[in-house]
Amino acid sequence: MLVIHQTSTNPYFNIATEEFLLKNFTEDIFLIYRNEPSVIVGKHQNTMAEINLEFVKKRGLPVIRRLSGGGTVYHDLGNVNYTFITNGSEGNLVDFRKHTQPIIDVLQTLGVDARIGGKNDIRVGDKKISGNAEHIYKNRVLHHGTLLFSSKLDELNESIKVNPNTYTDKAVKSIRSHVTNISEHLKCEISIDDFIISISSHIKKQFTNTKGFQLSPANINAINQLIETKYSTWDWNFGYSPSYSLNKHIAINNKVINIQINVDKGIISQLAISGNLIIIERIKELEQLLNGCSHNFDEISNRLSKIVLNDFIDQISLEQFLEGFF
Repeated sequence: MLVIHQTSTNPYFNIATEEFLLKNFTEDIFLIYRNEPSVIVGKHQNTMAEINLEFVKKRGLPVIRRLSGGGTVYHDLGNVNYTFITNGSEGNLVDFRKHTQPIIDVLQTLGVDARIGGKNDIRVGDKKISGNAEHIYKNRVLHHGTLLFSSKLDELNESIKVNPNTYTDKAVKSIRSHVTNISEHLKCEISIDDFIISISSHIKKQFTNTKGFQLSPANINAINQLIETKYSTWDWNFGYSPSYSLNKHIAINNKVINIQINVDKGIISQLAISGNLIIIERIKELEQLLNGCSHNFDEISNRLSKIVLNDFIDQISLEQFLEGFF
């Protein structure tokens, strides 16, 4: 087994590294890394429905879709991410307990009363400290999980706090859980670096023929290419979302504007604007202007910058109108 302690904290690089190792290596691999603050969504999720867009934009948080399913998670430097990539036979690849048990063993040796939860997470009591997900590629399985060691839990909760009634879709929904940091439950205080060393040391003892491994310059170039073509793109991180609809109301001076949109593959396929303030003779022009537009704040803003909005809707500002799309 190759054991890789990733020094990069770039979330785009680390998430892309997982796919690169899964698809381009044949060895079993254990990877451990940390990310700068970022939001990581599951492969089959509607990104817009899973994040607090206003907070994410304000904080400048990268939003990245990963290869595996499951729910949305928040990463920061107080969170440790671990990844197993192992070979197996068809029908016997998915095994959450096999991959979480080594981590639970380490936690228990540190005095943390960790147990696997009903959703394949790891918990201390009724609080979650680790979310886990898997992805199968040919005869290989990628299992990865978070480990909340000393994360900023307020930032975590705020970044994934959304209005559950806004979007309608068939995407996988995150199951929100009460969370806690591992550092609050340690028998003896240790640093996050020592925690990572404890995990790596345990893996090296438990698995045979382990050896340290570093990515080569050629590996790094290939991963950067994967970032450029996939993991940094709007098409993957947002546009890959399943089809969804959005219905929002904007209140202005005791009057209401209603915006209904359908989005397919990230593109607005249908738009209907109604309410007390619309200029009926011209509203179809505005709807046509935005039909076929990416459900993307910057692109919608760019299209609207080419018109005088009050020629179509009275008494509304551009900022108010844009709020109705997200």
